Amino acid sequence: MSVASHVEELRKKHHNLSEAVKDAERSPGSDSVSITRMKKEKMRLKEEIVRLSH
Repeated sequence: MSVASHVEELRKKHHNLSEAVKDAERSPGSDSVSITRMKKEKMRLKEEIVRLSH
């Protein structure tokens, strides 16, 4: 897998997590711990994307 395709895959995962976080935040009774985990994973993915893009 090339670096470019790996970065693209990370971007897709980041986007999917963004959507999942939005859905969870709109959903009544959603678990704040799960939302926090998803946000931390999103941040980790974003950092990885930036690191690999430079």
